[in-house]
Amino acid sequence: MRAKTAQNQVRCLKCGRTLRSPSPDGYGPKCRRKVRRATKTAELAQHKPHLVEKAVELLEQGGVIPLRDTRKNQVFLVVSSDGSETYRTARAACTCPAGLRALHMCAHRIAVHALDLAS
Repeated sequence: MRAKTAQNQVRCLKCGRTLRSPSPDGYGPKCRRKVRRATKTAELAQHKPHLVEKAVELLEQGGVIPLRDTRKNQVFLVVSSDGSETYRTARAACTCPAGLRALHMCAHRIAVHALDLAS
């Protein structure tokens, strides 16, 4: 058996712990459980159900990648539904077309909100 070097270690995107086996969403088992629990809260139930479903799918497929964390907010790169583009998303705003119109909260912002609730 080969020992893993520091370069080959895979870390959880949420807490930074070393993962024994990499997962497609990038989260460890505890963080994944917290995120799933957060997607079923009453806060997310106030949004349109089909958008919440898209947000959950984004999280399960690993389409939400942390970009930077400042004291004021966290910024994520979120993949579009067809996978051709990425959008910069925070809890307050998103650069997707629906997020720029801001009539309703887009699925990208709902996914980031769920991650925020999980912490």
